[in-house]
Amino acid sequence: MAATNGRGPVAPSEFPPPVDSVGEFVKRELDPEEERIDVGVVIVGGGPAGLACALRLLQLLETEPALMERLGEVPVAVIEKGKACGAHNLSGAMMRPSGLKALFPDMPESEWPTHGTVDKDSVYWMLGPGSKLPLKPTPPPFRNHGNHMVSVAELSRWLAAKAEEAGAYILTETTAHQLLVSDGVVRGIRSGDKGRGKEGEQLGNFEPGSDVTAQATVLAEGTWGHLTGAAIREFALAENREPQVWALGVKEVWQVEKPLDRVIHTLGWPLRYGSKWHEFGGSWIYPMGPERVSIGFVVGLDYTDATVSPHDLLQLFKTSKLVRGILEGGKRVAWGAKAIPEGGYWAMPKPSAPGLLICGDSAGMVNVPILKGIHYAIHSGIMAAETIFEALRNGGTDLSGYDRQVEDSVIGKELYQSRNMKQPFGRGFFVGGAITNAMVITRGRFPGGRWPNHRDAESPMTVDGKRQDYPKADGKYIFDKLSSVYVSGNATRDDAPNHIRVRGSVPREIAETWQWMCPAGVYEIPDDAPAGGPVDVIVNYTNCVQCGAITAKGGRLTPAEGGDGPLYTVT
Repeated sequence: MAATNGRGPVAPSEFPPPVDSVGEFVKRELDPEEERIDVGVVIVGGGPAGLACALRLLQLLETEPALMERLGEVPVAVIEKGKACGAHNLSGAMMRPSGLKALFPDMPESEWPTHGTVDKDSVYWMLGPGSKLPLKPTPPPFRNHGNHMVSVAELSRWLAAKAEEAGAYILTETTAHQLLVSDGVVRGIRSGDKGRGKEGEQLGNFEPGSDVTAQATVLAEGTWGHLTGAAIREFALAENREPQVWALGVKEVWQVEKPLDRVIHTLGWPLRYGSKWHEFGGSWIYPMGPERVSIGFVVGLDYTDATVSPHDLLQLFKTSKLVRGILEGGKRVAWGAKAIPEGGYWAMPKPSAPGLLICGDSAGMVNVPILKGIHYAIHSGIMAAETIFEALRNGGTDLSGYDRQVEDSVIGKELYQSRNMKQPFGRGFFVGGAITNAMVITRGRFPGGRWPNHRDAESPMTVDGKRQDYPKADGKYIFDKLSSVYVSGNATRDDAPNHIRVRGSVPREIAETWQWMCPAGVYEIPDDAPAGGPVDVIVNYTNCVQCGAITAKGGRLTPAEGGDGPLYTVT
């Protein structure tokens, strides 16, 4: 076992948080019938996957009015924890058009809520802040001609409006707190309480949650869905699969003086190449129309230096000559952060259970080599809707056909081709890059087989030197974490219950890992903490933007009260 005395490497997995996923988040006894809210189908998550599911299901139900009537007054309900659909949605984002084409086959692409399509790509290997090497021709994973530049927050709000027009009931500011399971079948969800104080006590505005029962339940919670985690354990959906691994992306949107005419990706600096650090990631810079630019940095969460900070790496990246030339004279207008599933094909859980389907990021449907996931989310939502519709129309309850649909679709086929793309970078940037290039050229055939993942929390942490590189905030071009949280629109009330679980009295290496990793400044080491540990970390949970990274590195994000968290608008 790794040392835990503050003087050697120690893995966060050795200090698991006090959480019982199944015991806390699965409810086995339903409330009396007169106290329940009964709907036809309940969808958890108002992002692209959940809203695509709602829209496609309502399109199908329109052709079967008798079935629509049998589903009751609320045939399709969407439960969204943010203040609005899109409030917690963040991505790069570069979207392939196939998903929206399938959802709206008669709608011209010009009517989509995007910032146009890509005409030019550039990829650079960053050698340092003042030098870069263009990669020509553009490597296949970075070719985006014809793809759409989007804000996922804007896309989700647009899809929500379309879903409501079609007849969906969208309940925002509401958490799906527990999964209702009876006789081995998912029967719906239990919504979370509102109006509890710091210690869980009932305040004057207290509202208890309710059982929301349904004939089918769809989990489209996005990254680190706690109900998805409970379902995976309850129904053993990850047997014979690799553990999911994650990256953390931090993003800013800038208003700029001159338009950016291309999509830019970078590799290399400010990450280090050596295998001892396990630093894997890169940047994007995308135009969002003529006046705005999206810029972000993504870092895999299996790194080993406790002082790696994705937020500060983005600030450091902005000191480069390349970025300054794009942002010069501009103004930051938005900021956000989100964890991204990176495990790929081998880490995807079985996406169905009795009465339940899992879509999008919740099921790990992200293709890291091509930096895409939005169209997968939409396609999975469509397939979930079609599976549910057929089951309802035939009077059955078997939803397992969804598994084969996903496997045979663009999702399964493309993820299988890139099934071993992330794992080689554990051997270092150059060796990993060479192996990955061979896999790209052969579409995953060579080297083949199944390469294992290990959980991010199993990476032994040391307090190393990356922190020495970070620039100081000036409030104009380089920003600290707390000012960034303010820009996110975060409005978690000060007297809300703590929704973050971490172990007390952890080694210094773990405390430093949490403090540096969190983009929102949630974790704080007390001034009087001993240099060699152990440390009782202060958790400033009202800062949290619910990115989910803490769950990858040894803690646990549990559901906050509905409406808490960020209010993203253009991310």
